[in-house]
Amino acid sequence: MILITGATGTIGSDIVRQLVAEGLAVRAATRDPERTGFPAGVEVVRVDYRDPATFAPAMTGVEAAFLVGIPGPDGTGTDAELVGAAIEAGVRRVVKLSAVGTGDPRLGVPGAWHVPGEQAVRDSGLEWTILRPNTFASNTFSWIEPLRAGHPVPNLTGDGRQPVVDPRDVAAVAVTALRSPAHAGRILTLTGPELLSGHEQAAVLAEILGRPIEVTDIPEGDTRAFMTAAGLPPAFVEGAAVGQSFVRHGHNETITDDIEQALGRPPRSYAAWVADHRAAFAPVVAGVTSGPS
Repeated sequence: MILITGATGTIGSDIVRQLVAEGLAVRAATRDPERTGFPAGVEVVRVDYRDPATFAPAMTGVEAAFLVGIPGPDGTGTDAELVGAAIEAGVRRVVKLSAVGTGDPRLGVPGAWHVPGEQAVRDSGLEWTILRPNTFASNTFSWIEPLRAGHPVPNLTGDGRQPVVDPRDVAAVAVTALRSPAHAGRILTLTGPELLSGHEQAAVLAEILGRPIEVTDIPEGDTRAFMTAAGLPPAFVEGAAVGQSFVRHGHNETITDDIEQALGRPPRSYAAWVADHRAAFAPVVAGVTSGPS
């Protein structure tokens, strides 16, 4: 039995899908089991991060667990509590989802968000693997709304480039680490195969959609006000602004071969992700949304 916490998230949901496709026993943890759409055969359990008493029942009978804590400023030690429950339940192997740059002093507070969770995993005595993915290609979905409104898409990282990663590749590495001890004791930094700026991502999207896409550069000094105006909470805004500055100044321009080493194939390109998800952007034509209302 493999337990997936954060099972309705971007990575967790794809891990569930991949494990089910391989015919493995999967237990999906979610705060609201009645409002999910998991594949047939998946055991769904309630895990509420605000109620640590829900952790132990979810871990019972589990051999491997994928751990997703509470990222960002609202983290309250959930990773350590999940690890403790895993130890008590006799779980053999854990895979923690962390983030690129964890522990890098240049990232300040957001660089420390995953440090306690990583430490809890390393100190657990279990077989462990830590995944530090780069920025997800799926973050491009945030551009759908401005495109539909006929607005330029915002770029908050200047000319900074980063190795955008396909979340399906992150999930595939997690599946490999959950199934095998081959990556035990390793921290894997998961990146795409090329460095892209915000403008370069927009150019790829425009070419595949066959329509021009305008980009508005948000000056570094205006990023906090821009995100605040978009309704994001202050603590998140502060952390995101630091992360954007990290990228803007060229500190996230590192490509690794960790995905290829784990999967035996190169990581998918950003263009491949866009091509596979172009239907999500298809209704966006010159600021007009077509299709059923």
